Amino acid sequence: MSERTTADVIDRFNQAFVRHDPSVLADLIGDDCVMEAIQPAPDGARYVGRESCLAFWQALAEDRTTQFEPEEVVVAGDRATIRWRYRFGDGPADSVRGVNLMRLRDGLIVEALGYSKTAGEIPLAAEAGLDG
Repeated sequence: MSERTTADVIDRFNQAFVRHDPSVLADLIGDDCVMEAIQPAPDGARYVGRESCLAFWQALAEDRTTQFEPEEVVVAGDRATIRWRYRFGDGPADSVRGVNLMRLRDGLIVEALGYSKTAGEIPLAAEAGLDG
C-alpha cells in the first residue's frame, strides 16, 4: 500500500464531517494526537491521545443537526490549514467560521488546533486606545 499524502488524509477527514460518516475517522488519527477545540475561550478544551480525539470527532461527525463546510484547504508538507464554516441552525447568525491547523506524521493526524471567529463584542485596538 502506498503512503497516504497529507492532502488525502485531510480530504478524508473533512468528508467525515460533510457526510456525517464518523467511521472513516478511525484510521486517520495517530496514537499521540493532541487536539484543541474552539471552545471554551480563551484556549479551548484540550484532548490528548487517539481515543480522546477520536471520540470528540466521531460525536461531531454523527451530529446531523449541523453542517460542516470546508471553504479552503491549504497543504504544505506534513501540515494543513482548513478554513471552514460550521452551521448549527437555519438562520444567518446560526454559524461560525474558523480554521484548523493540522499536523500529520506518517500519514496520521497528530495535532489539530481549532480557532474560530468569536460571538459577542471584543474591543478593537483603536477603541481601547491601543492603536499607538
